[in-house]
Amino acid sequence: MDSTDDILDLDNQLCFALYAANRAVTSLYRPLLTELGLTYPQYLVMLVLWEAATASEVVRVSGLGSRLRLDSGTLTPLLKRLEERGLVRRQRSVEDERVVTVAVTAAGLAMREQAKSIPSRLLCSTGVDSERLMALRDELRSVLARLESRQAPSAR
Repeated sequence: MDSTDDILDLDNQLCFALYAANRAVTSLYRPLLTELGLTYPQYLVMLVLWEAATASEVVRVSGLGSRLRLDSGTLTPLLKRLEERGLVRRQRSVEDERVVTVAVTAAGLAMREQAKSIPSRLLCSTGVDSERLMALRDELRSVLARLESRQAPSAR
C-alpha cells in the first residue's frame, strides 16, 4: 500500500478479495451443480459423506458441521432437504440420543459417479492454470490453519 490514506480502500482489503473470489468460484459451480440438483452447501456435505462412505466411516452430524465449519442451524435444514431427496439418512444413536449420525444412501452414492466430472469441468471454466490454483488452495489451507490455531476453541 502506498500510504495510510489507501488503507481503507476496498481493493486493499484481504477480506474483500477472499469474499469476491469465493463468490466468483461458487458462481462457476452453480450450473454444474444444477445438473445434480444440488446447491453448493449440499455439494460440500455430499463430498464429506462420499469420503466417509469410501473409508467406511460413520459421520456424526457434529463432526460434519466441524469439518464444513457450519453451525447446526445451517446444517440441519440442509441435511433435511438431502434426506427428503433420498440422498442421505440421519439416525439417532441408541446409546446416546443426542448423537445423530448421517450416511449417504445408495441414491447418494450413485450421484457420486455423476459428480466425478465436476472438479475438472470447474477447473477448465476458471481459465486459470491448474498448478496456480492448487498452489492457491494450499496457501489458503495454510492461512486457515494458522487463523484457526489462533482462535480459542470456544470461538470456533
